[in-house]
Amino acid sequence: MKIIELIFMALRTVVANPMRTMLTMLGVIIGVGSVVTLVALGNGTSQQIAKQYEDLGTNLLVVSANGSGRGTSLDYDELMKFEGFPEFSTIAPTVTQANTNLKYDRTQASYSLIGTNDRYMEITKSTIAKGRFLSEVDLEFRNNVVVLGSEVAKKFFGLLDPVGEELNVNGVVFTVIGVLNAKGSNLTGTSVDSTVIVPLETARRAFKLGFIRTTYIEAPTKEDIYKAQETMTSYLTYKFKSTTAFTLTNQDELLTAKTAATSTLTNQLVAVACISLLVGGIGIMNIMMVTVSERTREIGIRKSIGAKRRNILFQFLVEATVISGLGGLIGLLVGIGFALAWPHFSPSQTTSISLDISVYAFIFSVLVGIVFGLYPANKASRLRPIDALRFD
Repeated sequence: MKIIELIFMALRTVVANPMRTMLTMLGVIIGVGSVVTLVALGNGTSQQIAKQYEDLGTNLLVVSANGSGRGTSLDYDELMKFEGFPEFSTIAPTVTQANTNLKYDRTQASYSLIGTNDRYMEITKSTIAKGRFLSEVDLEFRNNVVVLGSEVAKKFFGLLDPVGEELNVNGVVFTVIGVLNAKGSNLTGTSVDSTVIVPLETARRAFKLGFIRTTYIEAPTKEDIYKAQETMTSYLTYKFKSTTAFTLTNQDELLTAKTAATSTLTNQLVAVACISLLVGGIGIMNIMMVTVSERTREIGIRKSIGAKRRNILFQFLVEATVISGLGGLIGLLVGIGFALAWPHFSPSQTTSISLDISVYAFIFSVLVGIVFGLYPANKASRLRPIDALRFD
């Protein structure tokens, strides 16, 4: 009997018992659907992480001084001299203050304040929406000027142009010189949108923020960042006479680590989802055993008129494979549907469907049918015609 005929026979059997077939396929449907959905979520998360690092720059090095005294502080002039080295492109030392009280007219709110230089916008890949960013003149003369994040500007000025307006920052009057375009949260969960940026020395003088603790360093290329990290490590070790007085964070290394962690978690979830496929295979084997019992007389009749053992074996094996294959196909469609619909229910989460994994999941579902259908099919093919005909 040709394989096409066997497939059509299997389909007729499936159609004859739709409810039983659907319940049999449920484990396979859940397994394949889960695999496709979880991989799509994992890929989407990895792409989001990569995009966030790309926005900030994978050739970025963050220097953090540990401790609180002058002995573990960073010196602005010394840091800026490194811009003369080929492995350093841009350097932006910073001081920060959380929950800074801002007031304009009758509106009052608290946001984070960053004191930095004119390189900060370039390093954070921010762009100006209105006005301008900090300049060398602002830094040199310690001007009381402020650049607003998009959320801050919207909170205090709405649709009005805030450039030129005066904003009270912790009791000190600052003139607004610019507004940044919306950028969103970075990998640490903070956002430049909800910050105000002032000249470094102005922040240190006006708000007594003390010493520089964090510095952002950008290298010309991703390859140069490792040389810059080595140079900075040597300098800080010599300066602090210790390797524990500072921390260097390499964005490229963080990207690799986070992507690997996401991939590992996705693989573990996929492995758990594959258990559903195995459970589905057991269900297929169970229902095929029932089918063999129900059709024992049919098997006896077919054998008595000349059907060979391999014909019976292939008939039931194809039937099990068709059931698992249909379950895999439905699971594939369900998984793709969930993956496409997910961002509509969770806008912050993106998905990316993997065609390769989808195909592998479907093939695996077919293999499950073959493996778990083999025992019932073999049992059916071994029945003796005389015993099968006597079966009631």
